[in-house]
Amino acid sequence: MKKIIYLIILAVLPTMVLAKSELPPVKYTKADSALVVKLLKEAAKLPKNASRMEFSGNKFMNIPYVAYTLEVTPTEQLIVNLHELDCTTFVETCTALTIADKRKEHTFEGFCKALCDLRFKDGKCDGYVSRLHYFTQWTNNNEKMGFIKDVSHKGFPFTAKQVVDIHYMSKFPEKYKHLKDNPERVPTIKILEDEVNGQTLLYIPNKLLNKDQNVLKDVKTGDIIGLVTTKDGLDASHLGIAIWKNGKLHLLNASSIAKKVTLNNLYKYMTDPKRKTNIGIRVIRVL
Repeated sequence: MKKIIYLIILAVLPTMVLAKSELPPVKYTKADSALVVKLLKEAAKLPKNASRMEFSGNKFMNIPYVAYTLEVTPTEQLIVNLHELDCTTFVETCTALTIADKRKEHTFEGFCKALCDLRFKDGKCDGYVSRLHYFTQWTNNNEKMGFIKDVSHKGFPFTAKQVVDIHYMSKFPEKYKHLKDNPERVPTIKILEDEVNGQTLLYIPNKLLNKDQNVLKDVKTGDIIGLVTTKDGLDASHLGIAIWKNGKLHLLNASSIAKKVTLNNLYKYMTDPKRKTNIGIRVIRVL
């Protein structure tokens, strides 16, 4: 009888928290959990060589862009929100769906485990500072965990270098709710920034992004793209998914300008005079 009552309660609550021994508290809605299971069941039926990143990304086309969806709880939890996305949560959601499918864990819990593995250092949610806030931190940790691979290499088309110098969060803590309200966290954030500072990364400069697929063969549909920036204190200004369409490289992304998930010609996007701080792309592949 207790189990029946519990299931009834779960069915009527609009927002729920899932707590499993191997997971931190998970904040989600019934609609989100149902969508996750639906997408995973569909992904399981795809041909083996089909890009799960492209499949998932296209499923979120036109979903509204909403910032700060991970800042809605006073303590750090695993936030699942598939109906409001920013560029990072869009990429993380698609990557977690891909990993859960490859693990053959076509359940909401399997998705949550994959998302937790990706979002937090070593897959462990241990407060706000354990979240992988910068793209370089995110890629370094998830490559170590075996989930992704930086496909850059010496030579064409990775002809440009970025020396990492991240300090935006520690310099401007007032821009982050959980740092503004908890200034004691700032020194730890600074230590984590310094752990990756000085690292040299290779990227494809803007001038090459108008080349065709035969020339830019290192970039595959479904790859994660990080937009390298010259903005002080940051390593990447935006994230998205690479899509080849009509012979041109496109960026599937949750756009703050379009206010939704959309598809942009990447060369035109990067060379827009309004985006002068974007100088090229890093390319990351989900394994």
